[in-house]
Amino acid sequence: MPHFRPRRKTDLPFVMGVLNVTPDSFSDGGAFIDQAAAVERGLEMLRNGADVIDIGGESTRPGAEPVPVEEELRRVIPVIKSLREQSAARLSIDTFKPEVARAAVEAGADIWNDVRALQEPGALELAAELGVPVILMHMSGKPKTMQDRPEYEDVVGQVCDFLTERADIAMGAGVDVNSIWLDPGIGFGKTLDHNLALMRDLDQVIKLGYPVLFGASRKRFIAAIDEGADEMERLGGSLAAAMRAGQAGAAMVRVHDVRMTVQALKVQAAIRRGSA
Repeated sequence: MPHFRPRRKTDLPFVMGVLNVTPDSFSDGGAFIDQAAAVERGLEMLRNGADVIDIGGESTRPGAEPVPVEEELRRVIPVIKSLREQSAARLSIDTFKPEVARAAVEAGADIWNDVRALQEPGALELAAELGVPVILMHMSGKPKTMQDRPEYEDVVGQVCDFLTERADIAMGAGVDVNSIWLDPGIGFGKTLDHNLALMRDLDQVIKLGYPVLFGASRKRFIAAIDEGADEMERLGGSLAAAMRAGQAGAAMVRVHDVRMTVQALKVQAAIRRGSA
C-alpha cells in the first residue's frame, strides 16, 4: 500500500498497536517473545480497534543492547507471516536494519518504521525499491547512549530541521513523497523538558507537511511527572499525550493500550463535534 495516507483532519488519527517480540523492551519485554502469544496479542489489538500493528524484534529502550540481524529475523518474521495469514490489516516492521526490513516486507509487512530515519547503509536505496510507506523518526545518538545528557539549543527547531533533511534525502534517493511519514521521537535522546516542548509545539512538526506518527505510550517522562509510576501505571499519562497528539493533528498514535486509546480518541472527537 504505497499511498497509506492519513484520514481527513476531522477524523480520528490512526492507532498503531505496539507488538514487542523481545525479552527486554521497557514496558512489556518478554510478554510476547513466544510466537503464539505475539500473534494472539496482535489479533487482540486489531479486535480492539488498532489500524496498524507495529512489530519489533529489537528493543530501543534507553541502554538497550544491539541485536544481531539473524536473531531479529528469527523473532519477527514468523509473527509477521502468521498475522498476514490471519488478517488483511496493515502490518509495520519496527527496525532500522535494511536486511530485516526487506525480509519483513517479503513476509507481508506493509510499512517500514525506522527509528534511524534511513541512515543505515543501504536503507535509502531499499526504501525506494520497496515502495512501502516509511516512517522517519528523530533520535539523538543510539539507544544504548541516547539518554546520556542529551542537549539541544532549540529542540523543536532542531528536530524539525532533522526530519525535513531526512525527508528531502529520502526523496532524492527515489522515495515517493506520498510514502513519507515523520515521527519526532518522544523519549529518544531527550530530557523531560525536551519531550514536553515537542508535545507542546507538536503543530510545528505537523506543519512540515507530512503525516506525523506520535508515540509516547508508557514512556519514562510520565514517571518523571508522576513520580514512581511504573510502566503499567502510566495509562493516564499515555492517554493525555495521545489526546494532545490528536488535538494537534497527528495522523497516527503508537500505543500499547489500544482499547482505551481508541475510546479516548472517540470521546475527544465527539466533544469536538458536539455529537456522537
